Amino acid sequence: MQLLSWDQATELAARALRRAGAHEAMAASTARALVLAEAQGLASHGLSRVAQYATHLRNGRADGAAVAEVARRKGAAVLVDACQGLAFPACDLAVREAVATAQELGVCFAGVTHSHHCGVVVDHLRAAAAAGLVGLGFANSPAAMPAAGGRHPVFGTNPVAAVFPRRAADPLLIDLSLSEVARGKLMVAAKEGRPIPLGWALDKDGQPTTDPRAGLEGSMLPIGAVSSPKGSMLALIVELLVTAVIGAQFGFEASSFFVDEGNAPRIGQAFIVIDPGALAGAQVYYERMETLMAEILKDDGVRLAGARRLQLEAKARVQGLTIPQALYQSLDQLAS
Repeated sequence: MQLLSWDQATELAARALRRAGAHEAMAASTARALVLAEAQGLASHGLSRVAQYATHLRNGRADGAAVAEVARRKGAAVLVDACQGLAFPACDLAVREAVATAQELGVCFAGVTHSHHCGVVVDHLRAAAAAGLVGLGFANSPAAMPAAGGRHPVFGTNPVAAVFPRRAADPLLIDLSLSEVARGKLMVAAKEGRPIPLGWALDKDGQPTTDPRAGLEGSMLPIGAVSSPKGSMLALIVELLVTAVIGAQFGFEASSFFVDEGNAPRIGQAFIVIDPGALAGAQVYYERMETLMAEILKDDGVRLAGARRLQLEAKARVQGLTIPQALYQSLDQLAS
């Protein structure tokens, strides 16, 4: 294992991305997000993604020279074009625009089109919580799940996220994939040679599998797919929100993130930011929040959403991040 300080990890990741072709701001934004994910214990969305992004930059699946821009604005709706670059600068811009607009108008829908993999969706919304605003986030991804009753991949794992600020405590951070598990967990299991539980994935023939590599070649199962089509229906809602509404590509039109060659995915993200002060009023909002938190915490063993992530992050900011030696060597090679 290799111990790195927060700054060392960030600079190492940024340098690797710059060498792969990302401009300074894109590399910095992406590195910050990946280190934050790693610090929260989300290895599948952390520093292991640097090599993937670097390959996509070199192969033209992401444009390292792209500069995200506001492409359209109407009232409380904003469209950001990622211009086929890495997603993080575009998401940063979209959330900044959403926060400013929600503070003025009470609400904002900010879409990101022509984008790439955006990492941990809820982390993009932290700026909203810091401003005392509620945030919702959605994203699609290359096809990995079948429609209800189907066998071939149509939808991505299509994460949904939410952040709710609190008056004098950490915000609630909610982030979930609409597959039974995040596809990145199969990637990690495949690298480590571990089997996966039944109910996570199907192979390319539509049969249940415990082989993560077969699952990556096949499809993920939606949440609750064994007994209900609800997970697939939720994935459909997200897919339409971040494609038809904002003009991004469907998941089945995008090459898998887990192959080196392929097209620029040009997928989408969407962020909705709401000022509770424009509705219930800030005082009522915070009172209602704390009343619910107190009720939830009456039972022993209950942990509020995001609490463990934030604890791990706080520890990593002081003690540094410990990553596998093989990952460190890969990052060092990419950076040098």
